[in-house]
Amino acid sequence: MTQPRFPAIPADKMTAEQKRAADAIVAGPRGSVRGPFPALLRSPEMADRIRHLGDYIRFEADVDSALRELAILLVARFWSAQYEWYAHQKLSVQAGLSPSVAEAIGNGERPSGLTADQTLVYDFTSQLLNDKDVNDATHAAMVDRFGEKSVIELICTIGYYGFVSMVLNASRAPIPEGAVPLKPLR
Repeated sequence: MTQPRFPAIPADKMTAEQKRAADAIVAGPRGSVRGPFPALLRSPEMADRIRHLGDYIRFEADVDSALRELAILLVARFWSAQYEWYAHQKLSVQAGLSPSVAEAIGNGERPSGLTADQTLVYDFTSQLLNDKDVNDATHAAMVDRFGEKSVIELICTIGYYGFVSMVLNASRAPIPEGAVPLKPLR
Protein backbone atom coordinates (compact mmCIF):
# COMPACT_ATOMS: atom_id res chain seq x y z
CA MET A 1 0.00 0.00 0.00
CA THR A 2 1.28 3.45 -0.84
CA GLN A 3 1.74 6.13 1.75
CA PRO A 4 -1.12 8.59 2.33
CA ARG A 5 -0.66 11.87 0.52
CA PHE A 6 -2.23 13.76 3.43
CA PRO A 7 -1.25 11.96 6.63
CA ALA A 8 -2.87 12.82 9.93
CA ILE A 9 -1.71 16.16 11.29
CA PRO A 10 -0.31 15.83 14.81
CA ALA A 11 -2.38 17.89 17.27
CA ASP A 12 0.63 20.04 18.19
CA LYS A 13 1.11 20.95 14.51
CA MET A 14 -2.53 21.94 13.83
CA THR A 15 -3.61 25.52 13.37
CA ALA A 16 -6.32 26.79 15.69
CA GLU A 17 -8.92 26.27 12.93
CA GLN A 18 -7.71 22.74 12.23
CA LYS A 19 -7.87 21.95 15.95
CA ARG A 20 -11.42 23.37 16.16
CA ALA A 21 -12.54 21.27 13.17
CA ALA A 22 -10.81 18.13 14.48
CA ASP A 23 -12.36 18.60 17.93
CA ALA A 24 -15.82 18.88 16.33
CA ILE A 25 -15.26 15.63 14.42
CA VAL A 26 -14.13 13.82 17.57
CA ALA A 27 -17.06 15.20 19.58
CA GLY A 28 -19.57 14.00 16.97
CA PRO A 29 -20.86 10.51 16.18
CA ARG A 30 -17.65 9.48 14.38
CA GLY A 31 -15.60 9.83 17.57
CA SER A 32 -12.26 10.18 15.80
CA VAL A 33 -10.58 11.80 12.81
CA ARG A 34 -10.44 9.08 10.15
CA GLY A 35 -11.53 8.35 6.60
CA PRO A 36 -11.40 11.50 4.48
CA PHE A 37 -10.93 13.85 7.42
CA PRO A 38 -7.14 13.67 7.85
CA ALA A 39 -6.92 15.04 4.29
CA LEU A 40 -9.86 17.42 4.63
CA LEU A 41 -8.36 19.10 7.68
CA ARG A 42 -6.01 20.88 5.25
CA SER A 43 -9.11 23.03 4.68
CA PRO A 44 -10.75 23.24 8.12
CA GLU A 45 -13.83 25.10 6.91
CA MET A 46 -14.36 22.49 4.19
CA ALA A 47 -13.86 19.68 6.71
CA ASP A 48 -16.42 21.26 9.01
CA ARG A 49 -19.04 21.67 6.30
CA ILE A 50 -18.50 18.15 5.01
CA ARG A 51 -18.77 16.79 8.55
CA HIS A 52 -22.16 18.47 8.95
CA LEU A 53 -23.45 17.01 5.70
CA GLY A 54 -22.00 13.58 6.43
CA ASP A 55 -23.48 13.55 9.92
CA TYR A 56 -26.93 14.15 8.47
CA ILE A 57 -26.56 11.62 5.67
CA ARG A 58 -25.12 8.85 7.80
CA PHE A 59 -26.79 9.37 11.16
CA GLU A 60 -30.00 11.35 10.66
CA ALA A 61 -31.50 10.89 7.17
CA ASP A 62 -34.68 8.88 6.69
CA VAL A 63 -33.06 6.26 4.45
CA ASP A 64 -33.11 2.83 6.10
CA SER A 65 -29.60 1.97 7.31
CA ALA A 66 -29.35 -1.32 5.41
CA LEU A 67 -30.49 0.35 2.19
CA ARG A 68 -28.10 3.25 2.77
CA GLU A 69 -25.22 0.82 3.29
CA LEU A 70 -26.19 -1.06 0.12
CA ALA A 71 -25.94 2.20 -1.85
CA ILE A 72 -22.61 3.05 -0.18
CA LEU A 73 -21.16 -0.35 -1.10
CA LEU A 74 -22.14 0.25 -4.71
CA VAL A 75 -20.49 3.68 -4.65
CA ALA A 76 -17.34 2.29 -3.02
CA ARG A 77 -17.13 -0.47 -5.64
CA PHE A 78 -17.79 2.01 -8.47
CA TRP A 79 -14.87 4.17 -7.32
CA SER A 80 -12.78 1.20 -6.09
CA ALA A 81 -12.48 3.18 -2.88
CA GLN A 82 -10.51 0.85 -0.63
CA TYR A 83 -11.05 2.70 2.66
CA GLU A 84 -14.74 3.28 1.99
CA TRP A 85 -15.16 -0.39 1.18
CA TYR A 86 -13.23 -1.46 4.27
CA ALA A 87 -15.36 0.73 6.57
CA HIS A 88 -18.78 0.10 5.06
CA GLN A 89 -18.49 -3.60 4.34
CA LYS A 90 -18.55 -4.14 8.11
CA LEU A 91 -21.22 -1.49 8.66
CA SER A 92 -23.45 -3.09 6.01
CA VAL A 93 -23.51 -6.37 7.92
CA GLN A 94 -24.21 -4.51 11.18
CA ALA A 95 -27.12 -2.79 9.40
CA GLY A 96 -28.58 -6.15 8.42
CA LEU A 97 -27.28 -6.88 4.93
CA SER A 98 -26.11 -10.40 4.26
CA PRO A 99 -22.33 -10.68 3.88
CA SER A 100 -23.05 -12.32 0.51
CA VAL A 101 -24.40 -8.97 -0.75
CA ALA A 102 -21.09 -7.22 -0.10
CA GLU A 103 -19.18 -10.18 -1.51
CA ALA A 104 -21.12 -10.06 -4.79
CA ILE A 105 -20.81 -6.29 -5.11
CA GLY A 106 -17.11 -6.52 -4.32
CA ASN A 107 -16.77 -8.98 -7.21
CA GLY A 108 -18.68 -6.65 -9.53
CA GLU A 109 -21.71 -8.93 -9.58
CA ARG A 110 -25.38 -8.36 -8.90
CA PRO A 111 -26.21 -9.98 -5.53
CA SER A 112 -28.82 -12.74 -5.48
CA GLY A 113 -31.56 -12.93 -2.91
CA LEU A 114 -32.14 -9.19 -2.52
CA THR A 115 -35.44 -8.10 -1.01
CA ALA A 116 -37.80 -6.00 -3.15
CA ASP A 117 -36.60 -2.80 -1.43
CA GLN A 118 -32.96 -3.77 -1.82
CA THR A 119 -33.51 -4.58 -5.50
CA LEU A 120 -35.08 -1.17 -6.05
CA VAL A 121 -32.20 0.65 -4.30
CA TYR A 122 -29.64 -1.50 -6.11
CA ASP A 123 -31.18 -0.68 -9.49
CA PHE A 124 -31.59 3.03 -8.70
CA THR A 125 -28.00 3.39 -7.43
CA SER A 126 -26.51 1.32 -10.25
CA GLN A 127 -28.34 3.31 -12.89
CA LEU A 128 -27.34 6.63 -11.39
CA LEU A 129 -23.69 5.61 -11.16
CA ASN A 130 -23.32 3.75 -14.44
CA ASP A 131 -25.81 5.54 -16.68
CA LYS A 132 -25.49 8.99 -15.03
CA ASP A 133 -29.30 8.97 -14.87
CA VAL A 134 -32.19 6.86 -13.61
CA ASN A 135 -34.85 5.53 -15.95
CA ASP A 136 -38.42 6.70 -15.50
CA ALA A 137 -39.76 3.35 -14.28
CA THR A 138 -37.11 2.99 -11.58
CA HIS A 139 -37.54 6.60 -10.47
CA ALA A 140 -41.33 6.24 -10.28
CA ALA A 141 -41.02 2.98 -8.32
CA MET A 142 -38.61 4.61 -5.86
CA VAL A 143 -40.87 7.63 -5.27
CA ASP A 144 -43.92 5.39 -4.96
CA ARG A 145 -42.19 3.10 -2.43
CA PHE A 146 -40.11 5.56 -0.39
CA GLY A 147 -41.43 9.06 -1.11
CA GLU A 148 -39.71 12.08 -2.59
CA LYS A 149 -37.80 13.03 0.57
CA SER A 150 -36.14 9.64 0.88
CA VAL A 151 -35.34 9.52 -2.83
CA ILE A 152 -33.60 12.90 -2.61
CA GLU A 153 -31.77 11.75 0.52
CA LEU A 154 -30.62 8.58 -1.29
CA ILE A 155 -29.41 10.63 -4.28
CA CYS A 156 -27.47 12.85 -1.87
CA THR A 157 -26.08 9.78 -0.10
CA ILE A 158 -24.80 8.42 -3.40
CA GLY A 159 -23.29 11.81 -4.27
CA TYR A 160 -21.77 12.32 -0.83
CA TYR A 161 -20.06 8.94 -0.80
CA GLY A 162 -18.87 9.47 -4.37
CA PHE A 163 -17.30 12.71 -3.18
CA VAL A 164 -15.81 10.99 -0.13
CA SER A 165 -14.50 8.15 -2.32
CA MET A 166 -12.70 10.64 -4.56
CA VAL A 167 -11.10 12.33 -1.54
CA LEU A 168 -10.05 8.95 -0.14
CA ASN A 169 -8.63 7.75 -3.46
CA ALA A 170 -6.81 10.98 -4.32
CA SER A 171 -5.36 11.22 -0.81
CA ARG A 172 -4.54 7.49 -0.81
CA ALA A 173 -6.16 6.90 2.55
CA PRO A 174 -4.76 3.59 3.80
CA ILE A 175 -6.78 0.64 5.00
CA PRO A 176 -5.63 -0.96 8.25
CA GLU A 177 -2.97 -3.65 8.24
CA GLY A 178 -4.57 -7.00 7.51
CA ALA A 179 -7.72 -5.57 5.90
CA VAL A 180 -8.69 -7.27 2.66
CA PRO A 181 -8.62 -4.80 -0.24
CA LEU A 182 -11.09 -4.77 -3.08
CA LYS A 183 -9.82 -6.72 -6.07
CA PRO A 184 -9.62 -4.91 -9.39
CA LEU A 185 -12.59 -5.64 -11.64
CA ARG A 186 -11.86 -7.35 -14.92
